[in-house]
Amino acid sequence: MLIYPTMELQGGRCVTLAKGRLNEPMVWHVDPVETAHDFAKAGASWMHLTDFDAIEGRGDNAELVEEIIRTVGIPVQLGGGMHSRERVEHWIDKGAGRIVVGSLAARDPQLVGELARFHPDQIVLAVDVWRGQVMTDGWRTASAWAPESFIEAFGDAPFAGIVITDIENELDEVEAQLGLISSLASHARAPVIASGVVRSVDDIARLTYVQNIAGALVGRALFRKSVDLSEALKIAQPGPEPVAAFR
Repeated sequence: MLIYPTMELQGGRCVTLAKGRLNEPMVWHVDPVETAHDFAKAGASWMHLTDFDAIEGRGDNAELVEEIIRTVGIPVQLGGGMHSRERVEHWIDKGAGRIVVGSLAARDPQLVGELARFHPDQIVLAVDVWRGQVMTDGWRTASAWAPESFIEAFGDAPFAGIVITDIENELDEVEAQLGLISSLASHARAPVIASGVVRSVDDIARLTYVQNIAGALVGRALFRKSVDLSEALKIAQPGPEPVAAFR
């Protein structure tokens, strides 16, 4: 299973949110570029980066994002404010390894399917679920999509992955989150990345046994230091299969 150390930016600072409340960020007083480099030094093969200001349409952290992409040394999976083909392709041209789209996919699934086929293995579908509906606009607007139908609408589009977030349940309700995410993963043809379910390395160990989940975003737990990234990466790696002893 692939671990994606996750950074979320707002106003040039690293933040995390509770249930997507953009107006109530928890600010972490760390340097974003240094933190991204620490992810790479710990052995991560990817990182996930979201620009909350771009989601809100109140400017963005473009210079900071560009610096991280340019210097971190591992590919960056980037989301936030990808509301058009031009925006998606701008960041691909800037060197982002993958682009995460959610609201655009809900509004124009045909366009996003075309982007996935034109940029195979570079487009990631975001499925943010609240009370049985796919949410858009930074989790603030309910779409007309049920999550199962949303995933199935893209058929065999060559997404690099599908990030599934259960917004309704918080981190103290991991069992409910995993149940939803695993169920939705059964409808997906691309690798599913679980979001918002890791509080400790025990959760990572448990995720390795959950059917259909190929990766996990880990953000808040890293900043709280309840998860050590190097340890998480080791636990996520498959161990050797037991071999029967013959006598």
